[in-house]
Formats: sequence, C-alpha cells, structure tokens
Amino acid sequence: MKRKLVVMSIGAFVVLTGAAVSALAQEVKIGYIDSIKIFAENKETQEAERLYRQDVQQWEAQKQRMEQELARMGDELTAQSPMLSEEKKMERRLEMNRKMDEYKRFMEETFGDNGLAAKRNKELTQPIVDKINRIIEALAIELEYTMVFDVANANIVYADKKLDLTDLVLTRLNQQ
Repeated sequence: MKRKLVVMSIGAFVVLTGAAVSALAQEVKIGYIDSIKIFAENKETQEAERLYRQDVQQWEAQKQRMEQELARMGDELTAQSPMLSEEKKMERRLEMNRKMDEYKRFMEETFGDNGLAAKRNKELTQPIVDKINRIIEALAIELEYTMVFDVANANIVYADKKLDLTDLVLTRLNQQ
C-alpha cells in the first residue's frame, strides 16, 4: 500500500511539474534578428563603412610607402655592397634595421589588435550598435518577447520566419 502511495505521489509530482513547465514554456516568447542584414541595409552603417575604408586606404598607402622604402634600401645595399667599405655597409644595415623597426611599430600601432584601425572601427560602429540594441530592447518590451537571438552569431538551426524582428528593427532604425 505504501509503495502504491509513493508511486502515485511521484506520478502526481511528474504530472504537476510537467504542467508547470508547459505553462512556463507557453509564456516564453522568442524572436530573432539578423545583425548582418541590419548592418548591410542601414544607411548609417554604410556611411561608417565608407569612412573606415577611407582611413584604411590612407594607412595602407603609408604602409606601401614604407615597404617601398625598405625595398629600395635593400636593393641599393645589394647593388653598392661591392663598392662600400665594411663601415658603410654596417651603417646602411643599421639604417635598414631602424626603418624595419619603424615599419613593425607602425604595423602594430595601426593594424594590431588595439591599433588605430580597431579603435576607428569601434568609434564608428559602437554608436550604431548601441542604437540597434536600444531598438531591439524597446521592440522586445513592446511586443513582449522574452528573448531575442541574433542568427548571425548563434547556432540557430531553425526559426519560424514569424519570429524574425529584423525588418522591424531596420524600419525603426531608418526612421531615426
């Protein structure tokens, strides 16, 4: 008898727990956005990309000038080496090493992880990302979404298109 009571209690607990989980699951509303599409179709992002590309082109031109100078110095040293004294050869090698160090420093300061390019990219895009996040948060609150995922950064295998908030975000973003 006790065993039957324990089994019935466990059964009732499972049924009640399942019902509670089911009720909770029905309250959860999930949506998603595609940040790649938002960035590609947003005018502000396109302008930020244009400005960033301009800056990178200038840095690339400076990099190319430095590389050409290093190549020229190497070619001159090779061509003139038979005519130069050991002292002059050493002087030119030291000058090339100094230029190479300058080049490496430029590359790290400009294109390194915390370089000018990364800082400029963040400077141009962070205000846009913040604006997009505010819009997503406002939409989620307004439309009573519990969670909003980004399909560009998540491993979402399937999502119903009715849950896609991307076009709503783009519309609001372009209205501002």
